[in-house]
Amino acid sequence: MVFETEVKEGVLRINCLGSIYGASLEDSDVVMSKVIDALISEKKVTGIVLVENREYEYDPFQTRLLLEIADAITTILRDRKLVSIKRLPKGCEKFHPAWFSWLQDLVTVKLRGDPIGAYVSLVREIRHAKVRSKSQTYGRCFRQYLENVLEPIREILERCQLIQLSKPYLTGYHIGDRSLYREIFHPSIRPNFMYTKYMSQPPRGETVDRYQIGDVQIEIYKIPGKVRYFYHVVPPEFRLSEDEYMLLDGARRILEKRRPKEFEMKDQEKMREIFYNIGVELLRDLADQSGKSLSGKQIERLGRILTRYTAGLGIIEILLADEKIQDIYINSPLGSVPVYVFHADYEECETNLIPTKTDGERWATRFRLISGRPLDEANPVLDTETAAPGGRARIACIYPKLSPDGLAFALRRHRNRPWTFPLFIKHRYFDPVFAGFMSFVTDYGRTYLIAGTRSSGKTSLLGACMLEILPRYRIVTVEDTLELPVEYLRRLGYNIERLKSRSVITKVENELPADEALRTALRLGDSCLIIGEVRSREAVALYEAMRIGALANVVAGTIHGESAYGVFDRVVNDLGVPATSFKATDLVIICNRLKSADALHTFRRVVEVTEVRKFWKADPLEEGGFVNLMEYSASRDSLKPTDTFVNGESFVLNEITKRVREWAGRWDRVWENIMLRAKIYRTVVDVAEKTGKSELLEAETAVASNQMFHLLADRCKREIGVIDSERVFNEWFDWFRKHAKGI
Repeated sequence: MVFETEVKEGVLRINCLGSIYGASLEDSDVVMSKVIDALISEKKVTGIVLVENREYEYDPFQTRLLLEIADAITTILRDRKLVSIKRLPKGCEKFHPAWFSWLQDLVTVKLRGDPIGAYVSLVREIRHAKVRSKSQTYGRCFRQYLENVLEPIREILERCQLIQLSKPYLTGYHIGDRSLYREIFHPSIRPNFMYTKYMSQPPRGETVDRYQIGDVQIEIYKIPGKVRYFYHVVPPEFRLSEDEYMLLDGARRILEKRRPKEFEMKDQEKMREIFYNIGVELLRDLADQSGKSLSGKQIERLGRILTRYTAGLGIIEILLADEKIQDIYINSPLGSVPVYVFHADYEECETNLIPTKTDGERWATRFRLISGRPLDEANPVLDTETAAPGGRARIACIYPKLSPDGLAFALRRHRNRPWTFPLFIKHRYFDPVFAGFMSFVTDYGRTYLIAGTRSSGKTSLLGACMLEILPRYRIVTVEDTLELPVEYLRRLGYNIERLKSRSVITKVENELPADEALRTALRLGDSCLIIGEVRSREAVALYEAMRIGALANVVAGTIHGESAYGVFDRVVNDLGVPATSFKATDLVIICNRLKSADALHTFRRVVEVTEVRKFWKADPLEEGGFVNLMEYSASRDSLKPTDTFVNGESFVLNEITKRVREWAGRWDRVWENIMLRAKIYRTVVDVAEKTGKSELLEAETAVASNQMFHLLADRCKREIGVIDSERVFNEWFDWFRKHAKGI
């Protein structure tokens, strides 16, 4: 990468267009190094402008700070030749190679890109040399090294104002941390309004769908000769008047100087609120100053747009607000390829949005700060999560070291509200009988793994199963990337604790490894345990706990695998769990993405429910350890109970009935109870569709309905000694009709 420089009227301009390091000297040691190199050559400079898609302008004071560092480097290298073998003490040649190499690195590399870090490194070297100077053998060498080289260099650096400004903050300073530069250097920024390229002209093709998401217009096009649809988005910022555009541009220039603090980044909702309030007042002031008359609604609309491009995620927020979008792909090289999305109705679509390298750098910085995890050459992958108005997403960021064409991102969008069993039934992901069965086994504290391929709905199903746990039970979750709907369950009154473990990809040292996080979860008291994904060595700890009976409530998690045996193979052969320990798993639920006959369409389904029996030694497949309870029927496009299930021959269900007085020896009552639950779910979906009240399918109703079912079943049992399914359903339906009327 070549940085083109020129000096005009005392202003040093450096063209950083195309730089993967951005155009901010406070954020990048490479950019700072290029600036200082230029200042060593050009002495008469009063200002610095770094030009990318924005112009970063550093005033004379900030320029002088760097000029002093450039002069210090010149002094050290040329005037006094401090970095020279001749300056090193005679008779101490055994230390010369190490000293000379260290000095060369300090002056030619560190001082240019990280002057504060170089000074800290020098101070530590002086401290080390002072300790060695007391040695009887080589004390003289280190004393002369201090007097002739190290102390003179320190005196030169301490005359620089940048070093003086940083001194009060150097206790505990980590070399490489650029937060001090961000406090000292505050460039004025002259941006274009937004960096994303936008194709305003719709493609030539047939409009097959059109809908509105707030004030964003979406159109779907079928392009002749192409199998991929085109997702054309028209955000409100592209429909502004010239006056509105100028106001936004001016307001954003001012707000760019107000960088979000790291603690604000952690609370994204609070940060947005702060920026929105500041932005609205700023827009009003700018409108008054320029004599432009805008209504309150116009100001509020501009305030939302301004927040989106300052405290928010820009175009990513526009896409996350569309509930029909499931995945967002931002590929490298940024600036030349469009964003792709996976749409619930039209599957993979090309969009009219082309993010630039500046977009990518901003998102990468934002995701680093939100997650607290690194994204750099040493850590080229970042797994994290984010939230914006209208949607949450899991994010994978790829750094240029891994991606030769530059930064890239993939976002898996989650619903703002968790999936529920009725919602899944409506979308034909599974049928009511499966829902009734899972509700039953969840109530009785069994262990199950939800397995499947990527994007098969594993985590969404696990979140829906959590809603089937009665709020009277405590829940502990363990995840490396936070995807489960924990915050939403808290709002619904659940007693829930969330643990975040170390990512197996990024391996951040200050995060707890997954197995230790799991062992911590086991010490948090009697709880239902939910594992976001079983990935690595935490599997051993999980199965140890299940084997010794440390878990009395439901234990559930997700894992990659296409069949029950595939899950067994992964757990035993890949993750190192003893084969017989796998018997602690009661059920394996398999999800998958299936294809249509033309191979152009995919759809998600639960395709298999397998119970794991306990009387085998080495291979459950060969020894009859796997028995299917439900299987997918392609002709019916639904799950079908097997004879084993219908005839009451399920080992897992019989283990449950042996411990419940009312169920013991009465398979007919167990089946009737599962069917009662299935009937309730079917009724919820039917009423929601007939009344058009989609809220009946959401988590609030799902939790309320589940609790009411259990309360009515308990009352019925106390009054007549058994659970009368017809009576319970009728009483529940009376409650549900009233509940539905209130929505």
